[in-house]
Amino acid sequence: MDGATEIGWEPHEIALLNGGPRGAVTVAVVALHLKGALETGPRRTLCATGPEPEGLGPFEGTVLDCLREPLTARELVRHSDVRLAVALARIPLADEGLLRYPRLGPTRGARRRVEFWRARHPLPAVRHGLSDEDTLLAVALHGDAALRMLLPRFALRAG
Repeated sequence: MDGATEIGWEPHEIALLNGGPRGAVTVAVVALHLKGALETGPRRTLCATGPEPEGLGPFEGTVLDCLREPLTARELVRHSDVRLAVALARIPLADEGLLRYPRLGPTRGARRRVEFWRARHPLPAVRHGLSDEDTLLAVALHGDAALRMLLPRFALRAG
């Protein structure tokens, strides 16, 4: 996904404010899944399926590069390249005053903004007919509940 949502943040940035690094990586994995760039493997591993699709942002591209060999979601979040990508994604958020120092967790204002957008974009009642952008926004705002509702088989296979 290479474009900010109506909120003004990338989906992985929303997820970073909402669910931390795990949330940001989850949104990137879902974006790659929706583009057909990764598949699930044995023992809940994820693996890239081929060449990088067009329109990926740097964050998703980094996640895809790490998946050239099978990794579990937990291993992916801990991968040094992904941790660097998360750190780089935090810089613009910190510059906007959305992260507090020294731990770089979301500020009260950032949490309120995420809550506001979560209320404006409730979890969809049905999964059919949603665009990829709407699916990513729902996963960024609602986390695991959106995964279970919108992508149940993928969520189960990916762990």
